[in-house]
Formats: sequence, C-alpha cells, structure tokens
Amino acid sequence: MINGRRGLCESKAVFSSQPSSPKRKGGSANMSLKTVGTALTRSLWSRGNGTPPLPRNPKASRLSTTCGAFGDHGEKSRHQSGEAPSPGEHPHKCASGDTKRPKESMRGPGVTGVRRRSFTSNAAPMDQRSYLWTRYNDLKRLVYDLIPPGACKSLNSSVIYANNEVNLAEVDIYGFDYDYTLAQYSNALNTLIYNTARDFLVEHFKYPEEIKKYDYLPNFAVRGLHYDIQKGLLMKIDAFHYIQPGTVYRGLSPLPDEEVLELYGGTFHVPLQQDSGFYGKGPKVKQFMDIFSIPEMTLMAVANDFFITNDIEYDPVHLFKDVSEAIGMVHIKGYMYKWIMQDLDKFILRGEETDAVLHKLVSHGKKLFLITNSPFSFVDKGMTHMVGKNWRDFFDVVIVQADKPHFFTDCIKPFRRLDGNGDLRWEKINSLEKGQIYKQGNLFDFLRLTGWRGSKVLYFGDHLYSDLADLMLRHGWRTAAIVPELDHETKVVSAHRYAVNLTWLQALTGLMERLQVHRDAESRDVFLEWQKEREELRVMTKNLSTLSSAASLEHYTTPPIFLGV
Repeated sequence: MINGRRGLCESKAVFSSQPSSPKRKGGSANMSLKTVGTALTRSLWSRGNGTPPLPRNPKASRLSTTCGAFGDHGEKSRHQSGEAPSPGEHPHKCASGDTKRPKESMRGPGVTGVRRRSFTSNAAPMDQRSYLWTRYNDLKRLVYDLIPPGACKSLNSSVIYANNEVNLAEVDIYGFDYDYTLAQYSNALNTLIYNTARDFLVEHFKYPEEIKKYDYLPNFAVRGLHYDIQKGLLMKIDAFHYIQPGTVYRGLSPLPDEEVLELYGGTFHVPLQQDSGFYGKGPKVKQFMDIFSIPEMTLMAVANDFFITNDIEYDPVHLFKDVSEAIGMVHIKGYMYKWIMQDLDKFILRGEETDAVLHKLVSHGKKLFLITNSPFSFVDKGMTHMVGKNWRDFFDVVIVQADKPHFFTDCIKPFRRLDGNGDLRWEKINSLEKGQIYKQGNLFDFLRLTGWRGSKVLYFGDHLYSDLADLMLRHGWRTAAIVPELDHETKVVSAHRYAVNLTWLQALTGLMERLQVHRDAESRDVFLEWQKEREELRVMTKNLSTLSSAASLEHYTTPPIFLGV
C-alpha cells in the first residue's frame, strides 16, 4: 500500500498526468539521510584514517540502546597503510604522532544555530581525549564532503512515495473518496467551519460571548494529534503510545514536561486501553485524523484557554462533547455544502488536475469508482465544476452517503438507487450499473456485485483509518493516502541545512555507539559534550520540520501512531 510517513501520497502526486512506478520515482533519489549516516560511518571505519581504535571490551555496558542502526559492530579499523597496528603501538595515538585535540573547528556551514565548539584546550594533552576528538573531526569532515550544497534538491513534492512496491500496470480498478481526495479545498473552508461552530457554542450552549473574540488560528494544529478528554490536553502520542516531550498543550499554552509527568503518574506512557479504539476513539483519548478535524482541535484549545485564562471552573469532558456537537452541526445542517456550492471557485482547488488524471486513467482502460459520504447534489455540482457535466461517464460505480467507516464493516445495509432527480427508488439492487447513482450499501455487497478484489484495486482517500486501513487489512486492496502536508515536509528535508544537520546527527549517534566502550573519566567528559550537541541537533531538526505551533507529525524521536497502517 502507499501510506505511512514517507509512503503517503501527496495530493499533487495523485493528480499527476502520468502515473508511474513508485519504485522508479521514489527510489535511490530519495535515499534516507539515516541510511547515508550509516554508510559514511561504515566508510570511515572500513578505510584507514590514521586513528586506529581501541580494542573493544564486549562486557562494557552501552550508553544508549537506540544507536544500533549504524552498521556491523564487528568491523575492524586499519591504518592508512591497510595494516593492523603493531603490538607495541599505543592504540590511542594518531599516526601523525599528534596527540593534541585539533585546533580548528570542523563545523561546516550546514550546522547553523548549533552551539559552537572550540577544539582547543588549556588542559594537558591527553591521548584518550585526542583520540576521541580526532575520530569526531574525521567523521564530521566526511559528512560535509558527502553532502555538497544542492545535493538534496532531488526530492520532489509532486511524486508518489510508496511504502511497498506497486506496479501500476497491474492495477485495473481505481477507487476514490471525494472530499479532500478528488476535491481539494482551500483554507478558507476551515475558517468558516471554526467560526460557525464557535458561534454555535455561544448561541446554543450559552458559552460566554467573549469566546467570539478568538479568531481561527490556521497554523495551530495538525492531523494525527491526540486529545485527552478528561484532562483537556492536546498532544502528540507516538507509535509506542508515549507522549512526545514538548508537544502537550493545555488551551493555547504549552505544558512543561514536569507537569505532564505529574499528571500521568511519573510516565509519558498512555495505556493502550485508554486509546484502544482502532479509529482513534478510545474511552479517554481521541485521535484527530481527518482534515476537517483541524478547526475542531483549534476550537477545543480556544475554549479551554478561555476558561483557564479567566479562572472559570469547568469540566473538560463537557467542553469536549459540546465542541464535538458544534462541529457536527456544521456538517449535519449542511452549512459546509452550501458554502462550497455557492462559491466553487473560492473553495475548490486544482480541479483541472482531477480532470486530467481521470481522463488519463480512462484512456488506458482502467475502471473507476467513487465512494463518498457526501450527498449526490453536492458531489454533482463539484464534479461538474472540475470535470464537466459528463463526469459520471468516467465512473463505473458511484456511491454517495456511504456512511464510512461503517460501509467497510457493515454487511447488512443494502444499496438504494437514486433516480435522475436524486429521489430514492425502492427496487432491490442486483447489479451496480454504470451511469447510475447508489446510496448507502456495504462493501461486502459491493465486492459480490463487482468482483473487484485484491491487489488489482487501488483506493485513494484522506483518512488513514476509515478510508484505508480496513480495505488493506480486511480485503487486500491497495490503498493510497492523500496528504497535502507532505508538500511542506519535502521542502524542509530538501534544504541543505536540514540535510547536513540530520546526517551529522545520525553519524554522531553512530560514533557514540561505536566508541562508548571507553568508560574512563576523560571519555565520559567527551561523551557529555557530544550528547549535548546531539540534543541540540535533535531539537533543531525537529523545529525545522515542525508543521504547527501545537505539535508536529514529523521527526522527533519516534514515528506517529498511525505509521504502518
């Protein structure tokens, strides 16, 4: 399937004019920087560099258990001559005979913002310190030689990123969701959703009028964040159910890690039973996964912030339910549909790309189907705007108001046919015909009536759980996620500064892993300096790739919880 962090299809990629093999487009050009760090660490140890290593003590304890990605621990270093050091030679002494720490900094241009270090010392020359710092400088020099300026410009936000190899020539049937898949919406829609739900809180639930003073914050939240319903906290929880330090917000303000530990009993771990729902809807913690949830998270934070700032006692559980209902009213009452249909040019983006990809697929003999929760009148107007009045000719099956995710798990609800006026018909559905519009139904009847099973089907959606996970896990369909956020991420990781910092971070981690057998006081002092630099690099790479002020779906220490879905 085509999902996961690096494997998530970016929206531009889905609507490219030429579908192509992900292996060809997302292969060696997109080699991970972690792999590069592994390679250069091995390279340094496999060739002579004038500083033979100390014999490794297999009984020595390690400093870290997270540094095992840097090659074979059994590799042996050699001198530049290629020969092993003679028995009489001091294992710490450089080939040049210089035992002092190098005077010049090997800090390259890519490590902007990291604390500067002088490689001179007033202390008496120490063979051990000199040995470690020489290793450090040799490796840093190799990093900058490996990544010249402009070397990372090969990442393209308009390609398909794949977790698994997919030969599109073997895919015969393409399925699509509608909202945020075939139809991409502008940020103006989130602002309207937020404003309407905020006003509903005040007018219907009688929240204080002062809440109306809070405007929408478009860059506050991102998809994938978790919300602790009982504590009123918005946070990032990783794939191992640990809260990521520095990502917890109460209202609009970050919560210190010390207070987070206090609230969760001295640990960052969130028990599985609190967040056990497959769709991120556990009894105490909810994960926000679709793009429509971004204004909901913002309104949740704003309402919490108002009560906290004004020292008003409230129950976070009541607030959560009220905000959820207010957001739901926007959809149930059809406000969103009315706004979009009244101004299609303002809200719908890149419609010409949707038109191009549908024409391309049909011209190559592919079958297409559409499964959406939106009503037919709304879909018809949007598709007519993007593709034309004959848009139904592109699709072999069209299903509206499907009630996903229940559509994928329910095996009872039958299909209903709509006539030309959008009214329900009463006859039993024994086949799904091209040119007709169907409502509700279930996936099991869909599979039975069409015979579209297995890996020859590729389905595109924007919700990683309700659109994609069931289809892959239960039915073997190929799945592709539309993730507009990757447009920003690919620009960040293509920057020279980010590439050098991340590669040096991985290389430094590997260096510490290999040399941590040295347990004397001098070595520990050196390792403390390296650890400080490593933490600075981690913070810097995290900040560069942060997508919001609240928290980030991107690199910190562990992957987001939905990776591998």
